Amino acid sequence: MQKHIYLFLFLLAGFAPLFAQEDAEGSKDSPLFTRMPGYHIYRYDDLQFDKYEFKVSDAKTLVVEGHHLLIYYDLNNNVTPPSPLQVVRNYTNAIKKIGGQLVYEWDDAGENVVLKVVKNGVETWAHIYASGNGSYTIHLIEKQAMNQDVVADANSLMKSIKESGKVAVYGIYFDTGKSTLKPESKPTLEEINKLLKANPDLKLYVVGHTDNTGAYDANIKLSMDRAASVVNALISQYSISISRLMACGDGPTSPVATNDTEEGKALNRRVELVKK
Repeated sequence: MQKHIYLFLFLLAGFAPLFAQEDAEGSKDSPLFTRMPGYHIYRYDDLQFDKYEFKVSDAKTLVVEGHHLLIYYDLNNNVTPPSPLQVVRNYTNAIKKIGGQLVYEWDDAGENVVLKVVKNGVETWAHIYASGNGSYTIHLIEKQAMNQDVVADANSLMKSIKESGKVAVYGIYFDTGKSTLKPESKPTLEEINKLLKANPDLKLYVVGHTDNTGAYDANIKLSMDRAASVVNALISQYSISISRLMACGDGPTSPVATNDTEEGKALNRRVELVKK
């Protein structure tokens, strides 16, 4: 998990000290929130990379990807439960104290709030659901891109080129709006190097693609600059002849998926190797 944000809730008075029941094994409060008094963790799921659909208006939802914590809090025995509204108000007030915001609130068999905060470059989303039976649940996502653990090898790259004349490569990374290769791109560059060394007559167009976010001209330039970065890395780091590679930029003009979803945009942001 990236740099955590630590925050203690300012809770309403009137709760007497109570004997705490045991939390689920391996569980803990989120780094963003403490818990309401008189509760224990009944269920705890910690997923390094996942997605969650947050309701952001009466008719719209937003899927956010990243580190996902699901924490289900159950009321201790012999404790008078707070109202669902009291639970969600506590969390809403807490997020506002560190510069966050209430995104959306609704009543659906209990009180629901979606909260958002950006701190130290980390965008965090939370959905708090407080039911009428005293329990409540937190879904918390620290937004981040997935670390690509599976990289296409040289053989699979060549197989796709033989079958369709091109292959889309997703293991090449850049910061948003930038064209400098990130270090995480190295395993994929090494596989492209193996592909070229194993097929000495193969010549490639290295084609950059973007999603449709931003101005057209800027995306065309960005896609070209990113393709050029890949070509320059293969030439300078792996001694591939410049005569075998040509950088091209198609910007947003050749999508492979819809740009109406974040998942589709991620697929459209790619580098393709096209046989000359």
